[in-house]
Amino acid sequence: MSEASGPLQELPCPNLLHPPRTKRKSCLGSEATPTELLLQRSPRPKHPRLVSRAKENVFVLARRSRRRRRSASGVSWDHLPDELLLRIYFCLPLQDLLRVSAVCKRWQRLALDESLWHSVDLEGLTHTGPALQYVLKTRVQRLRCPRAFVEKLELPEPRSGSGGLRLVELDLSSSIISTSALQSIVCGCSQLRYLSLEALQLSDTIVSCLAKNRDLLQLNLSGCSGFSAAALAELLGSCCSLEQLNMSWCSFSRNHVQSVVQNLSPGVTALNLSGYRDSLVLDDVKVLVERCPNIETLDLSDCTLLMADCFPVLKQLKKLHHLSLSRCYHIHLAALSDLGQTLPSLAYLDVFGFVQDSQLAALKKDMPRVGINARPFSSVARPTPASRVTASHPDQNMWSRRCRLRVRL
Repeated sequence: MSEASGPLQELPCPNLLHPPRTKRKSCLGSEATPTELLLQRSPRPKHPRLVSRAKENVFVLARRSRRRRRSASGVSWDHLPDELLLRIYFCLPLQDLLRVSAVCKRWQRLALDESLWHSVDLEGLTHTGPALQYVLKTRVQRLRCPRAFVEKLELPEPRSGSGGLRLVELDLSSSIISTSALQSIVCGCSQLRYLSLEALQLSDTIVSCLAKNRDLLQLNLSGCSGFSAAALAELLGSCCSLEQLNMSWCSFSRNHVQSVVQNLSPGVTALNLSGYRDSLVLDDVKVLVERCPNIETLDLSDCTLLMADCFPVLKQLKKLHHLSLSRCYHIHLAALSDLGQTLPSLAYLDVFGFVQDSQLAALKKDMPRVGINARPFSSVARPTPASRVTASHPDQNMWSRRCRLRVRL
């Protein structure tokens, strides 16, 4: 071995179990120790790079860290699946959902998904027409829109096979809406089960369109006008599942009253026929009791032609729970005192207007188990009974349930 390799033999190699069998030439072309070789073969250290010449002593590394690059990338809204976006939209209030629908075509398509618009409450809007037209396109099923002002409404003609609107519960009570706009809504409905058109101007066409909803359970047409007795008979004759009906204070003639009592469904349990001073007589009560023996709530207030001879007829109603005879002035007080025995199932009796306060105490003594004048407001077929509405706490329920999307004022 040459003298140049002498120093290598004198160096100990404690970490090597077996010495190398072959010798490798140094790539440096000169004599070097193992420590120098390791330093020469190791990667060169990274030097900082000057970012800006204008600012002195500001340096950053040439490569970004991998963790920083991942956090900066984030997750794009465009990469979220439709199911996740729908879940997010489900938590939005009505106004925000409308704003979201204006972002892009995809968000508009998802914002109009019918799962988000199952129940809507539009009470409180000044001009309800545009919002009502928009909501009806979403195939809403429960729509609360009382005291609304609708100038015009343009709904597309239902396509063949589309089935029209999917409304099941609809409340347009005390709204200002033209008959043409109302007709465009009602004529597209065939699945209604709960409907309130209180105090609206109707027509024979509207009433005939309502006859297509054979599954109606509760119908409130209190204070309505503009339709004939024949159209009313067609409506009541087709609604075989009707349970509650409110036809109080309508612009009715004698023929209208006869159409009601002669065509009512035998399954009716709650009926309000108040307000027919000169139209409803004892014979109508007889037909009514014979046709609907399961009535539990009956309101005959302001039917001034009725007298005490109607009590033996009402005795046939074995389930009568609540009877209203307010302002029936021809009924004598003495006949009322025996009403508790005549109607054993009676729990509430309303006699506002013709029983004085001084006589009321004696009447309550004669009928201790009957609540007299305890329920001044009728709740028959009304979506929001007046007894639960106060100025400080307005009731926004519709048939005992609240809509998910509501207007926030």
